[in-house]
Amino acid sequence: MIVGRLRGVAWAALVAAFFALPVRAALFDDEEARRRIADTQVRLTNVQNQLEARLTAIEGQLKNQGLVDLLSHVEQLKTDVARLRGQIEVMLNEQDQLQKRQRDLYIDLDSRLRRLEGGPGANVPPASGGVSGVPSAAASPGIAPQPPAPAASLAAPPAAGAPDSGLEQRAYDLALDQFKAANYPGAIASFNAFVKTYPKSSLASSAYYWIGNSQFAQRDYKGAIATQRQLIIAFPGNAKIPDALLNIAASQFELGDAGASRRTLEELIAKHPQSDAAVKAKQRLAIR
Repeated sequence: MIVGRLRGVAWAALVAAFFALPVRAALFDDEEARRRIADTQVRLTNVQNQLEARLTAIEGQLKNQGLVDLLSHVEQLKTDVARLRGQIEVMLNEQDQLQKRQRDLYIDLDSRLRRLEGGPGANVPPASGGVSGVPSAAASPGIAPQPPAPAASLAAPPAAGAPDSGLEQRAYDLALDQFKAANYPGAIASFNAFVKTYPKSSLASSAYYWIGNSQFAQRDYKGAIATQRQLIIAFPGNAKIPDALLNIAASQFELGDAGASRRTLEELIAKHPQSDAAVKAKQRLAIR
């Protein structure tokens, strides 16, 4: 009975620590991160097997050993569990660092794409009639953003007339800074305020994308799917669509709908075969 309780305590500690691993790596992954995460899982499995083997050995020795020996083994087991917990903490920290690196890499890529697309970051102010090929929220019924919560960090809206591209860029950057700092509620509020203030901005599609990513990071997978679909409907042909589909597939998978996730990945590969997101989609299909 004592061994049964010890086994239960040890298993509970390992399972709790293992499931504490964040799920956000499903969104921001690259080859190095995937390899490191796989290594982490293998190390956790080895630790679990070691603990199970030790418990089994103690159970076998109980038949021939006295209470003193049992207590000695219990103390040794406590020491081993403490050591294993330390190893798990190290692995969790490594996981956090990998996720931060993935997030920084993706934000850097987003900035480069915006410069190539000629957004306000490239000193190209939006035309008074809107950006060519990018519809406004008002032009697409049913996909207007939700009313945002007040965001003190946003710059004041421009005066009537032509929008100020400098204020627009600063508002976007402030919202993105919230995401970089992992302040996901603040990022959602700030980006929602941005798309409401600048619905015709060439950065509006990126704002929707980061709203969806922030919702994913908060495990609001249904909200992430809805937001990314808003992006796809409102901005057909936009460069963010392949990544939006990848985010939708990841959200569907986290909701337990593996079939829908697979179909979304297949749609991404079929419609955007040359995108980086298609490469990631193929990798995910290969391991499912």
